[in-house]
Amino acid sequence: MNCIKITGILFIGLLWVSFAYAQSNELKFKLNEEGDKYIKATFMNQTWVQLNHSNPGTMVQGEAANYTLNIGLRRTRMQLYGKLNDHVFFYTQFGMNSFNFLSQNSGNRKLQAFFHDALAEYWVFKQKDWLKIGGGLTIANGLSRFSQPSVGSIMTMDVPVFAQATVDQTDEFSRKLSIYARGQVGKLDYRLVFSDPFPISTNGQAVPALSENATFSPKGHSKQYQAFFIWNLWDKEPHVLPYMTGTYLGEKKVLNIEAGGIWQNNALWRKTTTNNTVDTVYDDLKMASVAVYLDAPVSTSKKTAISAYLGYFYTNYGKNYIRNNGIMNPANGVIGNSFSGGGNAYPMFGTGHVIYGQAGFLLPESLVKAGVFMPYVSSTWANFDRLNSPVFVWDVGLNWFIKGHSSKITLDYQQRPVLDNQTLRTSSRRGQTSLQYQVSF
Repeated sequence: MNCIKITGILFIGLLWVSFAYAQSNELKFKLNEEGDKYIKATFMNQTWVQLNHSNPGTMVQGEAANYTLNIGLRRTRMQLYGKLNDHVFFYTQFGMNSFNFLSQNSGNRKLQAFFHDALAEYWVFKQKDWLKIGGGLTIANGLSRFSQPSVGSIMTMDVPVFAQATVDQTDEFSRKLSIYARGQVGKLDYRLVFSDPFPISTNGQAVPALSENATFSPKGHSKQYQAFFIWNLWDKEPHVLPYMTGTYLGEKKVLNIEAGGIWQNNALWRKTTTNNTVDTVYDDLKMASVAVYLDAPVSTSKKTAISAYLGYFYTNYGKNYIRNNGIMNPANGVIGNSFSGGGNAYPMFGTGHVIYGQAGFLLPESLVKAGVFMPYVSSTWANFDRLNSPVFVWDVGLNWFIKGHSSKITLDYQQRPVLDNQTLRTSSRRGQTSLQYQVSF
C-alpha cells in the first residue's frame, strides 16, 4: 500500500512539473496569482573531459602516467527553493562534485551525493531586501564573491577555488552550519555570518601530523566570524539567493567595489622547539580581500559585453601553511621529489598574499548561427610564505553559449607550476586542456 501511495505521489508530482515547465519554461509552481510566492526546482550538470600533462612521478592505479585522459562530472546539482509568504524563504540543494573514475567514499563509489545547502530565511521587511535573517547549512560566506559563487553562471572553466578558503577542511564543500544576516540597503550589499565549523577529523582524510608548519587543529572548537560588503556603483545585483553571479552576459550593468574577511580563533596548530622543549602553538585563521568587479554591455546593438574581476587576498592560515589541490585529480599516487603532488595538483592554499584576475569579452551574436562566443583569460599569482618562488597559474579559454548558461560548451587550457621538494621553487610547468558541457535550467 505504501508503494502504491508513493508511486501515486511521484506521478502527480511529475504531472505538476511537466505542466509548470510547459507553461513558463521553468519548473516553478506559483502559490498566488502574482507569482511572487512560489516553489521552484532547478538542475545543473557539468561534464568534463580533461587531458592532463601529469606532474613528475604521477601514479594512477599503481602505474606511472605521464599523461591522463579523464572523464568526470565536475558538478551535478538539484535545487528546490521558494518564497512561501511575504517573509519566509527556504533553499535546499542536493548533488555531488568532482566525480570521476577514482571517486569513492569509504570504498563505495555510490556514496558521493549529499545535501549542499539546507537553509531558511526570514525577510524582515515586506517586499524589501534590507534585512534577511537566515540559518542552516549554507554557503553564505565572507571573503569574496567567489567564496559563494553561482557556479552555473561563471565565465571561466572553474571558480578560483582558493577563494573557498576552508573547502573540505572545516566545511562541507564550502558550506558551514551558520546563522547570518544579509541584505541590500541603498547601494550597499552586506553579509554578516556566524559559523560553527566542522572538525578537521570529520573530513574523510587522515589528520595531518603535528609539525612546525601550521595545519587545522583537531583539538578544541572555536566559532568563525565572516563579513562581506559590496558597494553597487551601477545596477544592484539580484538578492534572492545567497549565491553570487559570475557573468550576466550583458543583461545588467554592474560595477562593484567589494571587501570581505574571515576570522577564527585558534583554528590551526603547530609545534615549536625552544631550548630542546617542544611546545604546541595555536594560530588564528585570518583572511581578507578587496576587489573590483565589472560586468556590463559594451554595445547594445551588437549585444557585446565585458566581464572582469581583479582581487587581492590576504590568506593567513598560520605559520607556513600550504595545501596542494588538483581539481578532479586523475592521480592517486606520486613518487619522486615533486612538492606539488601527483596528477594536476599544485599549492593552491597557503599563508601569504594572492592576486587573482579574470577578463572576458562577449562577441557579437552575428558570428555564429546558434549562440555566442566569449573568450576569456584568468590568472592567479600567489606569494606563499613557505615557498621560495611564487605560484603562478593561468588559463585561457572560450565559451560557446548555445543558449546562455542553460547550454554552454567551454574549452580551457591551463598552465600550472611544478615545485621541487628540496628547493621549494618552480622547477617546471605542466599544462591541462579541459572541455566542458554544461546543461542547466
